[in-house]
Amino acid sequence: MTTRTATQKPADDQPFDFNLDAVKAEAELTPWRVNWGGRRWEFAHMDDFDMWPFIKNGSAAGIDEMAMILRTALGDEAWAEFQQIPIKRYKMKALFDGYQKYCGVDPGESPASSDS
Repeated sequence: MTTRTATQKPADDQPFDFNLDAVKAEAELTPWRVNWGGRRWEFAHMDDFDMWPFIKNGSAAGIDEMAMILRTALGDEAWAEFQQIPIKRYKMKALFDGYQKYCGVDPGESPASSDS
């Protein structure tokens, strides 16, 4: 019998705590249609955006803290690999909420906040 060390990773087919592949959008991700200047404009649904460009630029509210926490949790090497898979906003939210819940943090509160 071998002892699992901190450097060994379970195979991808082993049990996991959260299945991000199974997360579905709560709403239909249809575009928002606007008439302006005699023309029809279609804005893609925000939840359908790939979040990596926003994370890399730190251009969404709270995204810097979320990215820092997830990067720390995965480690730099795994984080680099994880970012190679496009991730929609609703999945990123579900992932972060699920991670906070698993760690005992109420998703409504900041994970870095203290009870003062």
